[in-house]
Amino acid sequence: MDYQEFLSRHRGKITGVILGLIFGWLIILYGFLKTFFIALCAGIGYYIGKRADEKYDFKDLLARVFRKD
Repeated sequence: MDYQEFLSRHRGKITGVILGLIFGWLIILYGFLKTFFIALCAGIGYYIGKRADEKYDFKDLLARVFRKD
């Protein structure tokens, strides 16, 4: 098994370990609440970026969120 095949077969495990190490390191440095806030901001950023990649209409979203009843 070569390096590329190993990475492709175990991509999820490798990503999970790296994310776990980063999350643990951030908790040690900043504490749980600050780390949670950073993770929340990263998740929101990912969601917005994913929608932008999909050419999502943000004007429609804002209109639904801030509509007046």
